[in-house]
Amino acid sequence: MQVFFRDFFSDPVLFMSFGILTVVILLCLFYVGYFVKKVMDAEVPEGN
Repeated sequence: MQVFFRDFFSDPVLFMSFGILTVVILLCLFYVGYFVKKVMDAEVPEGN
């Protein structure tokens, strides 16, 4: 495991790949939470 962390911090391609992947996953989680909150707080219009 120690070899992985050494390679992780010394290889910029590996570091940036996981960094960008982390940002993308965090953005996806944010928008899922945002969408769910908006759906839960939405008012249902009354039909005629």
